[in-house]
Amino acid sequence: MNTRSNPLELARRSVTLPTGTLELALDKGAMEADDLLGFAARANAKRGFLFLSKVLGKHWPVTPSSMLQVHDRLAATVPPVDGPIVFIAMAETAIGLGQGVFEAWLRAHPGREALFVHTTRYRVGSGDLIEFEEAHSHAPRQFLHMPEDPALRALLLNAGTLVLVDDEASTGNTFLNLTNACRRLNPGIARVHLATITNFMGREATSGLSARFGLPVSMGALVDGEYRFQPGDYVAPVEAAQRFDPDADRGASTRFGRLGLCRALNAPEHLAERLAGEFAPGATVVVLGTGEFMHAATLLGAALERRGVNVKVQSTTRSPILTWGAVSHALRFPDNYGEGVANFIYNIAPGQYDHVLVCHETAPNAALRELAGLLGARLFHFQSEAKVEEVPVR
Repeated sequence: MNTRSNPLELARRSVTLPTGTLELALDKGAMEADDLLGFAARANAKRGFLFLSKVLGKHWPVTPSSMLQVHDRLAATVPPVDGPIVFIAMAETAIGLGQGVFEAWLRAHPGREALFVHTTRYRVGSGDLIEFEEAHSHAPRQFLHMPEDPALRALLLNAGTLVLVDDEASTGNTFLNLTNACRRLNPGIARVHLATITNFMGREATSGLSARFGLPVSMGALVDGEYRFQPGDYVAPVEAAQRFDPDADRGASTRFGRLGLCRALNAPEHLAERLAGEFAPGATVVVLGTGEFMHAATLLGAALERRGVNVKVQSTTRSPILTWGAVSHALRFPDNYGEGVANFIYNIAPGQYDHVLVCHETAPNAALRELAGLLGARLFHFQSEAKVEEVPVR
């Protein structure tokens, strides 16, 4: 059925998943919804469905330029404000999205003061750690690190505007939990903007955000609507997805956003130039981020695309998703952060691309080499913006 030709059918959908039935009503963005998202089934007892974004670079391979266009569009939804502004991206799925929106906003507002920080499921450094909950997540504990740099800390503590970025909004609970945690640190926060690819809270809940949060809240989304989900008989496997140890060194970096950034990251142009020269004309390439380390892979992919390379970008994830609907293929492997939880890559099969490049922040380890072996990939260790080393796979 060609739903694109029938706007009424496009705006209302009923999707039967292995885990239950999802009913959708779209108010905005219906005509581009098929280009922006698909539907998948989570192996998660808390939530059996997934609005799978096709422009996020997490569960679906996407061209870097398409991702950057989405970053620009969401950055443009941030209302005009005075004073410093803080952008927070939600781990793990929306870290790359949030960092891209932050950088797009900086490009559109040169000279303005802004801070980017992303939530995480790992401890880095020894500074203050703020915990909040993403209740429906497979791994519900989230953390926000206080910046250690005095100037960045001052931005967080003195900003009047908070911009929270996630791939989708369905209840608003996680945004509210994080906002409350930030307001305990900075009571001067005067307004909140939510930037999401999809907003499925519905008209009534969206219009009631300001009353619920206790301060002005605006919403910027590419698709708006609401959903209802009726769970079926599927029983999700009981499997640990998070083993937080505050004393464990997971190899997570302090240089790419966990402790705050006030500028855009530099793309690895020299690496892209070298790699582009190695690839045969027309070769297909996919650049993979790993877990929470996503944005550097996007920047490398974008630099390759500017040089004419046929490239897609994606990332590994800890989210268990069934092979159904928008997920046609799944690979499972150990996590490279050493938590001992399963990680996955979706919609990328061995041999599908001529070249697979894996970007990682953790030191080379057996998990990364196993992933490289599954996909015939090359490993690139990003120790900093300026220092990226290719790692021997064997």
